[in-house]
Amino acid sequence: VQLQASGGGSVQAGDSLRLSCVASGRTFSMYAMAWFRLAPGKEREFVAAVSWSAGRPYYEDHVKGRFTISRDNAKNTVDLQMNSLKLEDTAVYYCAARTYSSGRWLYYSDSAYDYWGQGTQVTVSS
Repeated sequence: VQLQASGGGSVQAGDSLRLSCVASGRTFSMYAMAWFRLAPGKEREFVAAVSWSAGRPYYEDHVKGRFTISRDNAKNTVDLQMNSLKLEDTAVYYCAARTYSSGRWLYYSDSAYDYWGQGTQVTVSS
């Protein structure tokens, strides 16, 4: 599976951005997809995830109410709509995919995903 993320950019606080991630290859076994982010000086952290079949979303507390994750099974895409962006949202955002259903899916753990995209930079300034 290959993941290609896009949509990052530089915006001002309060603005919106929409990230998109397209999956290609052996996507028939897709179980879930997620977004993580890596900010300077911090560890990679969970942002949002979505189950592939049911489309159930999960969010990190700091982005609840501001970010919306959605998936399109037909297009093999997962989007992250980010509204009311804050300075602390500045990071490189990575999409991730889980292509197996065995075991417990800890949606917030990066070890729960077996494929990763290349990352897209989001910079929020005042």
